[in-house]
Amino acid sequence: MKLASFFAGCGGLDLGFEQAGFDVVWANEYDKSIYRTYQTNHPATHLCLSDIRELEESDIPDVDGFIGGPPCQSWSYGGLQLGLDDERGRLFISYIKLIKAKKPKFFVIENVDGIVSDKHFKVFLNFISDLEYCGYNVYYKLLNAADYNIPQDRKRVFVVGFIKTLDCSFTFPKESDNPKIVLRKAIGDIITEPYLYHDKVLENKANGRFYNHDCYIGPFDHKYMSRNRVRNWDEISFTIQAQARNCPIHPNAPKMEYIDSNHRRFKPGFEELYRRLSVRECARIQSFPDNFRFYYEDIRDGYKMVGNAVPPRLAYNLAISIKKALQQESIKSQQVLVGYYKNEVHLNLILNNNLYYVRTGMGRGAINLQPNCLKIKYLLLHNRNTWSLYELDTIAPNLCTKEELENCGFKPSHKLYLTFRIKKKVELENYRNIEKLIKKGRMGSVPYIRKLEI
Repeated sequence: MKLASFFAGCGGLDLGFEQAGFDVVWANEYDKSIYRTYQTNHPATHLCLSDIRELEESDIPDVDGFIGGPPCQSWSYGGLQLGLDDERGRLFISYIKLIKAKKPKFFVIENVDGIVSDKHFKVFLNFISDLEYCGYNVYYKLLNAADYNIPQDRKRVFVVGFIKTLDCSFTFPKESDNPKIVLRKAIGDIITEPYLYHDKVLENKANGRFYNHDCYIGPFDHKYMSRNRVRNWDEISFTIQAQARNCPIHPNAPKMEYIDSNHRRFKPGFEELYRRLSVRECARIQSFPDNFRFYYEDIRDGYKMVGNAVPPRLAYNLAISIKKALQQESIKSQQVLVGYYKNEVHLNLILNNNLYYVRTGMGRGAINLQPNCLKIKYLLLHNRNTWSLYELDTIAPNLCTKEELENCGFKPSHKLYLTFRIKKKVELENYRNIEKLIKKGRMGSVPYIRKLEI
């Protein structure tokens, strides 16, 4: 199955999909400092060097899927969060435009968790709705790389869409049951001292048996000393970032000492142990194999390539789930929202307003609005062992504020909600798997979505 990759970077996402059996035949990357690294590690892929904003439909070969992670700086908690007011933020729209033009069977979009923050969530939902209306069933979820045998905390939003005519049913990869991979297991065998560089690198040469075992020794970010940057050998790493000056400290160092809420310091007498992780150590933590070589003239470009990449092991898990969705047979079914009501007063409010609401966003108890929510046809309401089934209006769920719900008599406690309009009550026995669905229900107060066979 052939793929086109956008914002390819050094190709972490591409590598994971290739390991899962996909064929990345074409890739687009505009940053010249990355070209040699990508072409060396992906020799069979044609690398297009054009600005994505200048690409036309005819520039891209016919493929089965698009994969890519638009620049994240505009949405990141660590940046100014300018969103679409930043030129880099608008590259998200350029990617969506090409998806709509070429209509691949499926697509993948990756970005930072800041894109689903309260500040940007409405914009994010607009992106999702745009893709839904142009013919895709779309799913999204916040994944932590640490849950997929990758030795770091790294939360990223993944959006996966399938052309509606395929009628695919997709599930994000299940979290691993294995213990977390700690730094000792990830990088404990790299015992040689790294080459030290302020910026320019004399040559990309092996250090012992490792390439790219190079360490940046330039200044720290101005906020760097505001918190501890050291994880010990028996912990997983902090997020591997794209800026060399923000790189985590090697676990040989003691944890930084607390001075006050915005100030830490290196433990006196141990200052020589506080070196950053090397480019190779960061690549290991990102799950790149040791034979994946990075080429750079400025060491900061090495950290940038590694830190911006999707961990290949996470990409592989996602790719396997996509492959399963594409291969499975379609089951004729409808989506049902399983919801909870507190008591008879709450139920009467729901029915009198013909309105049911669920928290949205990424917090506990929220539903990640997957644009297949536009296909949700039923609401199964329960309170302990009492169940009622309602047909919903065919219009899409609306985004609603706390104040709007309070005007209807409800008492919500969060900021943003999705509202579903109730059309009429229907009989439970008309649906084949309704008893099975009820028995397997979590019977809790948190809403969730299930398949209802018809």
